[in-house]
Amino acid sequence: MYLRRVTLLIDLRMSKSKKPAPHHPASGTCPQPKGTLIAIGGHEQKEMKTIGDEEGSDENELAPESILKRFVDELHGDGPVVVIPTASEEPDEAARDYVKIFTDLGVKRVEVLNIKTREEADAEECINVLREAAGVMFTGGDQLRLTALLGGTALIRLMKERYAHSRFVIAGTSAGAAAMSTPMIYQGRNDAGFLKDEIHITTGLQFMHDVAIDTHFVARGRIVRVAQIIATNPGCIGLGLEEDTAVVVTDGGEMEVIGNGMVVVVDGRHCQGNTIHEIKPGEVFSIRDLRVHLLARGQRYTLPVQQQMYV
Repeated sequence: MYLRRVTLLIDLRMSKSKKPAPHHPASGTCPQPKGTLIAIGGHEQKEMKTIGDEEGSDENELAPESILKRFVDELHGDGPVVVIPTASEEPDEAARDYVKIFTDLGVKRVEVLNIKTREEADAEECINVLREAAGVMFTGGDQLRLTALLGGTALIRLMKERYAHSRFVIAGTSAGAAAMSTPMIYQGRNDAGFLKDEIHITTGLQFMHDVAIDTHFVARGRIVRVAQIIATNPGCIGLGLEEDTAVVVTDGGEMEVIGNGMVVVVDGRHCQGNTIHEIKPGEVFSIRDLRVHLLARGQRYTLPVQQQMYV
């Protein structure tokens, strides 16, 4: 892979002493990010294999071409699209598929950052590639690989900076979508979630705050496990993405549904009868008065979350 050298180095620390502190409104809200997020629910290919873990395998799946075309349409400038296949156990194959489809969609330059260590994510070579990019695509696989290898690195810090301050586009499918949010589900059977502590949650890459994204949502029956996340923190919004379906998020929270399936929004801010804090691990929890929205293509929804500082 050819990586163009850039002579200008980036100071990711952004010394505060060199510029005045930004002025924030009296309400305490932070500026809306200028970038765009596209979270994709995944797309099952016929050759996809189910392995012996609780989640199944996303290794041989690609996001639907119509959704990827929307990703391309959202790009600004002539920078490359950067494919990050870190989540996949077969990163070369995953990257090759996306390079082909983006090229077919008219993207002139597609770069691949197959990051395998945290040191690589901090390397100047990778940073320079991202600095030139118009957008990033995270493939499917295992979202825990993304957070463990990329979380807190210079690569992610720069990505958040660009998302906050420029018309940068970040997309992810399946695991790549789940990792965008905070909190992030990283383990739990499709039929799990009835029992306290039956699923595992960690901090995602935090492009979206107080939003828990789950994918393959209807096909794999995952609404109960999202309900448990909401029970543990009703201030979060559950966002269930079905296959062949995606959400395009602009201004930090303005969401549009695209694709052929359904998006399920689970809102627990006004819930009642929540027993998750009272029961013991392994016991069934209860929660009442959840608000559930079922959204199809073309529907819009404003995520009721506080704007956060991204960098």
